[in-house]
Amino acid sequence: MYPEHLVAPMRADIVEGGFKELKSASEVDSVMTEKGTTLVFINSVCGCSARTARPGVKEAVWNSAKKPDHLYTVFAGVDQDATAKVREYSLPYAPSSPSIALFKDGDLVHFVERHHIEGRSAEMIAAHLEMVFDEFC
Repeated sequence: MYPEHLVAPMRADIVEGGFKELKSASEVDSVMTEKGTTLVFINSVCGCSARTARPGVKEAVWNSAKKPDHLYTVFAGVDQDATAKVREYSLPYAPSSPSIALFKDGDLVHFVERHHIEGRSAEMIAAHLEMVFDEFC
């Protein structure tokens, strides 16, 4: 578990982008019953990937003509129960953070694993997500 003072700026960054934090498994279960498209960003302290994933996912939401109906985030290594529950919904994909999951009416329709984020710029991540939003939202 990471200390809160370490993760607070990373939490604030994505929340300021319009994402609502989920901190328990029951909160995750609750949002998965919502109709429409739900984007869940699994946040991370990983400097090599999360530093481009956070701005990339926010840029995609800001710039895309079609947007997910609901925006949520969990923090891997901090919100352990919520993260584990999102990972259950994200099967068959292996646990990965940061990562990005798009659900439609509670069903997983697209998943971006960490290895698809590593080495890519925020702009590349955003462009990929904008195409995904165009298809599913």
